[in-house]
Amino acid sequence: MGSSFSSLNGESNGSATGTSLGDIPESCVASVFLYLSPPEICDLARLNRAFRGAASSDSVWEKKLPRNYQDLLDLFPPERYQSLSKKDIFAWLSRPFPFDDGNKELWIDRLTGQVCMAISASGMAITGIEDRRYWNWIATEESRFHVVAYLQQIWWFEVDGMVRFNLPPGIYCLSFRIHLGRFSKRLGRRVCHFEHMHGWELKPVRFSLSTSDGQEASCEYYLADKEGEGIGGGEFWRDYKVGEFVVGCSEPSTEVRWSMKQIDCTHSKGGICVDSVFIIPIDVKQQKKKKAAAK
Repeated sequence: MGSSFSSLNGESNGSATGTSLGDIPESCVASVFLYLSPPEICDLARLNRAFRGAASSDSVWEKKLPRNYQDLLDLFPPERYQSLSKKDIFAWLSRPFPFDDGNKELWIDRLTGQVCMAISASGMAITGIEDRRYWNWIATEESRFHVVAYLQQIWWFEVDGMVRFNLPPGIYCLSFRIHLGRFSKRLGRRVCHFEHMHGWELKPVRFSLSTSDGQEASCEYYLADKEGEGIGGGEFWRDYKVGEFVVGCSEPSTEVRWSMKQIDCTHSKGGICVDSVFIIPIDVKQQKKKKAAAK
């Protein structure tokens, strides 16, 4: 059994053997790799020398990168990537990298090579954010940006944001990441505090998005039920989907605007953390849901 497997991988003990994987030309292996995902390519690269060579080919990884990956590279000084292979560029861009003073992050999904984006609360316009009677910034490792905006109490609640970028063609989903209540650590355990949480059961919060080519989407959510309890217990982060938009072409760049507001001044509301907005391709979003369901 062991000798058969060795022969299959192109290894031999000096005796005559039949055709093995090691006999397949590297160019043929590279042609097959064009139809595989990056993780599958990396797994097969361990089989033998031909597979390792094909798995490092620029022609293979050029196809795995988004068509406009140069727009992502333009966010860096040229000397940081000019000497990198396409495989190294893919690995580099698959790690989130900040831009716009660290308020935004871009990365490519390791499985699909599609472009994803996150925008911090500190990169959005928040009504009353300068007044510590209403809002506070909380440092936390639970945010990819290491800080979230916490609302104690306010009457006019409004968060607005905008980004313009050459997104590759595709269908994208925009969502807010929100936490009901304030959280902290006590004796190594995560503790949630709900003393400021109120008002969200009285009126829904309106979410909306619009794009520079005229696409629009909107929806409303009650952030708490009629008893004032947070959806899902309020103990964890929750994604509120705002809507979807389609990018048909990377040029010209797409401008996306979004908002989250509850501006009925007949009552106050408070006790939530606003972390970020995510712009994720639909395919990537669906894969994450499948993985979460499998767990």
